[in-house]
Amino acid sequence: MTAHDDARSPEATSPDSDDPHQWLEEVTGDAALSWVRAHNEPTVAALTASERFRELEAATLAALDTDDRIPYARRRGEYLYNFWRDAANPRGLWRRTTFDSYVTDSPEWDVLIDVDELSREEDENWVWAGATVLRPEYERALISLSRGGADASVVREFDIPSRTWVADGFALPENKSSVGWIDRDTVYVGTDFGVQPDGHGSLTDSGYPRVVKRWTRGTPLEDAVTVFAGEPGDVSVHAVYDSTPGYERHFIGRATDFFNSLDYELRDGEPELLDVPTDASAGVRMNWLLVMTRSPWEVDGTTHVAGTLLAFDYEAYRTGAREATVLFTPDAHTSLVDYAYTRSHLILVLLHDVHTRVEVRELGSWTVVDMPGLPDLATVSVLDTDPDESDEVFWSASSFTDPPSLLHGESGGAPQVIKHSPSFFDSETVTAEQHFATSDDGTRVPYFVVRRRDVSSGPTLLYGYGGFENSLTPGYLAVAGQSWIERGGIYVIANIRGGGEYGPSWHTQAQKAGRHKVYEDFAAVARALVDTGLTTPEQLGAQGGSNGGLLMGVMLTRYPELFGALVCQVPLIDMKRYHLLLAGASWMAEYGDPDDPEQWEFMKPFSPYQNVEAGAAYPSILVTTSTRDDRVHPGHARKLVARLEETGHDVMYYENIEGGHGGAADNKQAAFKSALAYEFLWRTLSPTT
Repeated sequence: MTAHDDARSPEATSPDSDDPHQWLEEVTGDAALSWVRAHNEPTVAALTASERFRELEAATLAALDTDDRIPYARRRGEYLYNFWRDAANPRGLWRRTTFDSYVTDSPEWDVLIDVDELSREEDENWVWAGATVLRPEYERALISLSRGGADASVVREFDIPSRTWVADGFALPENKSSVGWIDRDTVYVGTDFGVQPDGHGSLTDSGYPRVVKRWTRGTPLEDAVTVFAGEPGDVSVHAVYDSTPGYERHFIGRATDFFNSLDYELRDGEPELLDVPTDASAGVRMNWLLVMTRSPWEVDGTTHVAGTLLAFDYEAYRTGAREATVLFTPDAHTSLVDYAYTRSHLILVLLHDVHTRVEVRELGSWTVVDMPGLPDLATVSVLDTDPDESDEVFWSASSFTDPPSLLHGESGGAPQVIKHSPSFFDSETVTAEQHFATSDDGTRVPYFVVRRRDVSSGPTLLYGYGGFENSLTPGYLAVAGQSWIERGGIYVIANIRGGGEYGPSWHTQAQKAGRHKVYEDFAAVARALVDTGLTTPEQLGAQGGSNGGLLMGVMLTRYPELFGALVCQVPLIDMKRYHLLLAGASWMAEYGDPDDPEQWEFMKPFSPYQNVEAGAAYPSILVTTSTRDDRVHPGHARKLVARLEETGHDVMYYENIEGGHGGAADNKQAAFKSALAYEFLWRTLSPTT
């Protein structure tokens, strides 16, 4: 049995004698799916019969399918490429157009792949998973297609000029593979190669590639040449070819856990370790090495705090030189979110108290360049650049009340708005405010309140995530605006620790033994909403998915008195076994190792499955997941429901038979799932409306 088999087949591991519901981890077992259908039926019957549900579903589907949406595109050579779903093409179209056509109100799109047509031809439930196009000719693409929306996908080679699949081209069966071009006849590939000469499988315990090989066109996959192999306990290994003209290089990345990696340059076939902290984010561009710290780092006698961005001369660094240019230093209110290159500039995207700021620096001299024309009080992000070719930048700008806009221009120059998304609610009647709650340890935790101006209190929905350094920034609430805010509900987003809103330390202090701070922060925001008179516990609901689903599970079992309803989506729940299920082993750096007794001591309090009590008074809860989620195992959601029922609690459950970790494979499924959640919340938090 390979490591991959063990990671993806929980029924193959030793059963837990204290867990009577472990059989629900058999993802597609007949008994488990019968249980799913039996639980879906009453939930669907109860929540979908009302006129309000039909209105919610129809409005959400219309928002997701509207032709007035921005067709976000990525430049590849002379064309802009876009993937598009709508009512007529629910599985989607991969297409392209010229820039001149793109900026018109009705671009002329050249359809390359029709996924709906492909699905019909092959009788497969294909979901688009991405395209990797070979530079600089842009004639060949490696297309990834998922069955039902799972993370695992098949890979096929596609010839763009002829619009055909390449006969006997590069192709991989369904797996969590990694693949990338070196040249037209060579790729780097990581996939399930089976048992390797070292006696281990070719996948990590998390189910991702452990071995990366160089594969030449026309040769069998089994003849691909091994370039690098990590350890079974790693998260993943990948290789990438940097095709920058004049600076062509090969790099290897070995993720030893979710937040630590070893990076190598492949020189003459041998890996040369890049000597940077394992928890830092490092990248090479031309002759510059940029390093963003996640913990304090002493360089050449100077200690740089976590969240600092440093620039080095790469070739000098390789020989031992450590002269650094400081490009960014965080403060108590400001952090670096992202950076991007153009041909002449480095763009820094910053957060100041969860509001975006942008700074542009000239490459090499690193002097700050004036960047006019970006909107104030909006979340701004860099969508696309092509640093080998130009200073062109595509920007996105959005706020809670302003629909997204697409801007285009050159770095260092004022961009122009070239596309607008439509409005889905009357923003003139809506206000967005930022407030701060005080957590148990005195930390100030920001949160945003979005409501109609004429609504001062009432049903309130609190959303949170709090993990993996993911920041929740202001963005247009198309669905929540229609389904909740416009109908009189109050919407709140909590920027709790575990995220990255204030840089790496906002996250690292909430890892493992500090995990309790995530839940204390969220509870503090919930109390503040009641204390300020915005709502009552009976009218306060909360929603979260994935790691946010774990957050909902903890609110259920540890803070039930604070809420009237919870929506718990694709959640982590059984933290005693999470590392044995699908990709769970890759998250031990975030949560801890439950097999270590000392770590289990701090984990057990935030493992909802072990903390459900028969006599507790719990809020109403809707639990949703997807059978095809091959990242967070659907067994978590199933077992929570079974444990709640076992202990005498009412619970509503819905499992989409497809849809992957996002919970939906197309817009229709997404609209149904969204309407289900909002109908549940309205019925529970405002039963008279």
